Order: sequence, then C-alpha cells, then structure tokens
Amino acid sequence: MTAFPLPSVRGKIIENAPLAPYTWFRVGGPADALFLPADEDDLSDFLAALDPAVPVTVLGVGSNVIVRDGGIRGVVIRLMGKYWGMAQALDGITLEARAGALDLSVAKAAAQNGIRGLEFLSGIPGSIGGATRTNAGCYGRELRDTLVALHGFRRDGSPAAYRGPGKPGAQPEAHFSYRHTDLPDDLIVTRLILEGNDTDAPEKILADIEQLQARRADTQPIKEKTSGSTFANPDPPGTPDQRSAWKLIDAAGCRGLKVGGAQVSPKHCNFLINTGDATAADLEALGELVRRRVLETQGVELRWEVRRIGQLASETA
Repeated sequence: MTAFPLPSVRGKIIENAPLAPYTWFRVGGPADALFLPADEDDLSDFLAALDPAVPVTVLGVGSNVIVRDGGIRGVVIRLMGKYWGMAQALDGITLEARAGALDLSVAKAAAQNGIRGLEFLSGIPGSIGGATRTNAGCYGRELRDTLVALHGFRRDGSPAAYRGPGKPGAQPEAHFSYRHTDLPDDLIVTRLILEGNDTDAPEKILADIEQLQARRADTQPIKEKTSGSTFANPDPPGTPDQRSAWKLIDAAGCRGLKVGGAQVSPKHCNFLINTGDATAADLEALGELVRRRVLETQGVELRWEVRRIGQLASETA
C-alpha cells in the first residue's frame, strides 16, 4: 500500500504500478500510484481530495519522456482511453479535442470534417495534451498557431482556462515560445479548442496526411523503441549548419553512438533508441554524452526536448 491515503474514484488506481509499459522507450521504475480517471469530474474530485503534500505527475502516451529507473513518487495521472481520446469538429474550422487524443487522431478528425491546417499534427508523436506542454510542432507549424483555448485543473482540483495567443476572451493568455509554454507547472490540461485555416475536401486533406506519414516513416526510426526528437533545435538559430540539432549531432560524430543498451539512431541522429535492454540511466547518460560532444566540437549547448522525470535508481536504493 502507498504511504498516503488515496481518495475513492470512479476510474482506476493501480498501486506500485510499473511505468515502463506506458512509455515508448519501455524503460523506467514504478509509480507509487497510477490513477486513470474516468472523466474530468473524476479527475477534479480526486485532486481536491488528495493530500496536497502528495506530488502529482501527468503522463500521457509516454512518447516524449524518460521515466528514470527509480520510478516516480506520489501519484501519476494518465489521461488515456476512449473518453480522453475524443476529437470532434465544432463548426466551421474549429475542433475540440480532449488531452488524451493522439495528435494523428486529431489531424485525421479535422481532415474528415474538411478542416485544413492541422495536418502537421500527424507528424508529432504522442497526445495533444503533451503537445500543449512543449508547444510541439513540425513541418513549419506549432501548436500555438492553432490554439483557440485550453481547459484543465490546478493541483487543488479547481478549474482553469486559457485563451490561445492573440485570441480574444476574458481568460488569461497562454504564452508560448519555441518548444516551451509558460503554463503553470501544476496545470493538468484536459481539453483544447483548435482551429484550422481553411476548408477543403476531406479526401484531399487525408491524402496530404498520408504523404506526411510516409515522409516520417522514411526519415525517422518509428519502428524502434524511441521517442520524439531528443533535443530542440537551437533557438535562436545560428549558422545554417547550427540550425538543426541532428546536423550538430552528426557533425560531432555521434551517429550510432552507444551507452549500454541505448543508441543514437543511425537513421536520424536526433533520436535515441532502446536497442533491447537499455535502462533509463543508459538513455540519459547517452543524451548527456551527446550534449557534451556537441558543445565541445560545435560550440552549441543542446536543450533536452524529451522530459526526464522521476528518481534515479540510486535515490531509492
């Protein structure tokens, strides 16, 4: 049993829950408790009743995270499943999506309703809630370009809402920058309103998404145990050779570099892969080795885009 009391819920709570199966890297230790809320009311009630001293961590589909080998203390909340995966058109070029909806599913939902402008989401691995936290983007667009409003709850269970950059409304404005947002650390995003920039025949938009998916499969190690991009591109950009993290990593001689069971992908060197028996420590050590080599040889300090959360194994020994 956990060292802290757990409120009654309508969803599901798993104590001492292994987290590796919930991450794309398939590494990491257990959570003291894993909470799978049934819906927004269940989440709000749980947060309000949970001892404020108990830490809370949100884990989406686990596509952009390394859970350390010592696991995560407190409660991990995972917003996944049928309820949390909803994405539906509202009117015109506007769409609503709950936080657990996969980015690809959101792009396809928009396309099926003739909404153009959200196709880029199909190239981002993970869920739309996670994309919000990092202002994820690709193919020249970012989440902030499409956000009308977002809704969620603070750590105490109270509701919170923010309007998108430059959008009218009484709510405070959400501030975004490259691969970063200034949203409160304790905010759990549950629902977003997004807008496209035009309408078109659904079959044309879906064809464009298929092309983007094929492009991603050709250039990224999507069949491996990996994540999204490991490091953010330098911002502000430097010389042409310093504008892409992968070019810096390649120039530093890190393509294919290994630490234990972790490897820099030979296919795209801004991706780390678990070759089969990697630990979270292997992946993090490899990432730090890459950062050192890039700094030493290219003079650029790379910033982690993959989140590293939890405790080291030595901290729980």
